[in-house]
Amino acid sequence: MYNVVIGKKVEKMLDNLPNDYYQLVIKHLLDLENDPRPLGCIKLSGSEKAYRIRVGVYRVIYTIEDDILTIRIVKIDHRKNVYR
Repeated sequence: MYNVVIGKKVEKMLDNLPNDYYQLVIKHLLDLENDPRPLGCIKLSGSEKAYRIRVGVYRVIYTIEDDILTIRIVKIDHRKNVYR
């Protein structure tokens, strides 16, 4: 079972989400504990540890550290802003 780490910057991003998307994102983050590479996740080019999952119109960018069983959430944002 993986440990999901959310920093203060990402917590602020979570707080700015609409309530219905907030609940969906939290559910997906909890699901990452059991399956860090769920169906539909995409490995991002340019990094060997970065992945992306879709949650409606929002994207969650995260890194996986398999050796210490840790998932670090890097960014949560709307799909038009997340890759900037």
